[in-house]
Amino acid sequence: MDADALLVRRTAVRVGVWLTIAVSLLVLAVLAAGLTFVLTQVPLREVFDPSRHEEMVDVGGLDIIVGGVSIGVLAVASAGLLGLLATRRAVAPLVDALSRQRRFVADASHELRTPLAVLDTRLQVLERSLAADDPHRALVGELRDDSRNIINVVNDLLDSVDTTATGDAKPIAIRPVIDGAVAAMRLLAQEKQVTLETVAVPDDLAAAIPDTSLHRALVALLDNAVKHSPAGSVVRVTAAGDRRWTLISVSDQGGGISGIDPGRIFDRFARSSSTVDGGGSSSVGFGIGLNLVQDTVGRFGGSVEVTATSGDGTTLTLRLPRPRR
Repeated sequence: MDADALLVRRTAVRVGVWLTIAVSLLVLAVLAAGLTFVLTQVPLREVFDPSRHEEMVDVGGLDIIVGGVSIGVLAVASAGLLGLLATRRAVAPLVDALSRQRRFVADASHELRTPLAVLDTRLQVLERSLAADDPHRALVGELRDDSRNIINVVNDLLDSVDTTATGDAKPIAIRPVIDGAVAAMRLLAQEKQVTLETVAVPDDLAAAIPDTSLHRALVALLDNAVKHSPAGSVVRVTAAGDRRWTLISVSDQGGGISGIDPGRIFDRFARSSSTVDGGGSSSVGFGIGLNLVQDTVGRFGGSVEVTATSGDGTTLTLRLPRPRR
């Protein structure tokens, strides 16, 4: 049995258990009500002592109670079994959907590996062919960095569909990753006349997450902030930590979140109201980028949340687990 089928089966079992508990409580309530009614109509000593009756019924009070309990237990068991079967049948299509999703991501990522490797090799050859004082050498170096980042993203996507992964990660220093993400987004920010700043990031601050996954999450947050920032504004990245968590915040100076509950912006395909971007055009995303951020950091015990939003801007914060000592 593959991991998706096992996941769906476990979910069905949990739902079946909850249905059984609900039915059990209902049956117990009915039995308690029936018993209470009997005891209010017939004295308790007469229920369990038929000899006190002048006219006796062949079935004693204790037999009635035992019969009622037996019927209740049978009803609970039947309801639980039917609930389990119905739930498994209802969620069965999820197995196919999850399998299709994993196959698509794995196949697409695998097919991209070879052309990306070829591209990186050609850029490497081009870089070596340039003279040390060639003005294009720095640009080619940046292109190589971009190609390696894409290769790392593809590898990270393949890791994300590996259901045997434990979610544990080696500790990394977050400052170099933040600097790399800011550098990757600087050109796009300049085109929109938005300034990127890194503020108060301790050099020794670490987090338990792969650097590629953190890079992906930060690039997505920066991209979201730049899209919703007016020309001439600043997007700031700050970081801090406590005993358990490393916090990385990305703040913009846009118009804030409107038209949707801030907690729902991480839902897939969730959209907020149109916002005027730095170029003066209307920008509405498809609600996928922030959902991917949530999925990416969630695999390693982290989370992302809106920590502030108003007419003066919005702050999104990554909460990442600190390395274990």
